Amino acid sequence: MLIGITGGIGSGKSTVARALAKQGFAVYDCDAEAKRIVSEDNDVQRAIVDLLGAEAFKSYIVNDQIVNIYNTAYVAQRVFAEPDLRQRLNAIIHPAVKRDISLRHEVVSPLFVESAILDEAGFDTLCEAIVEVEAPEAIRLARTIDRDYHGIASPENIEKVRARMRAQREARGKREELRAKRMPILNDGQKPVEELATEIVHKLIQQ
Repeated sequence: MLIGITGGIGSGKSTVARALAKQGFAVYDCDAEAKRIVSEDNDVQRAIVDLLGAEAFKSYIVNDQIVNIYNTAYVAQRVFAEPDLRQRLNAIIHPAVKRDISLRHEVVSPLFVESAILDEAGFDTLCEAIVEVEAPEAIRLARTIDRDYHGIASPENIEKVRARMRAQREARGKREELRAKRMPILNDGQKPVEELATEIVHKLIQQ
């Protein structure tokens, strides 16, 4: 079984995913695995270089071997300056991650797939069920300010977080036709996250 875990910024989806991992379940962290794929997959690297130029990677010699390191600062600058490049870059990386998820699922089941962009990247189409981690906006805002801005709740930082929330809502709304296979989980701090993980397991796996 392949189960997606997603949710808006500050919902605590990563915390829920870690709790499931502590219970012994396999969790595929899409962010981490995408970075691994970009650093290891020669076809992906060539496609990125074709799109963004050789500056997209920095080459180093380690133990007499050439190692290509993703130049995230350069890439971020390019996609910020030319927004259409972000879509074209995602069109390279997302299918590679999707293939990797399928390969991992061939040998591991159940497999939980954690991604903030589960819908936007098309990973949701692989899932038999999707856990939608939710929390009130005030809690999500406070968590994100604490995590990303060292607890400094300035008007500027608050607006940055709210802008990210709005962007996520707009993107996620495009795939409402898949709502039927979603299971909402409220992560508002009233229930220990370990209990939430157990609830997910009981509802989706140990039925």
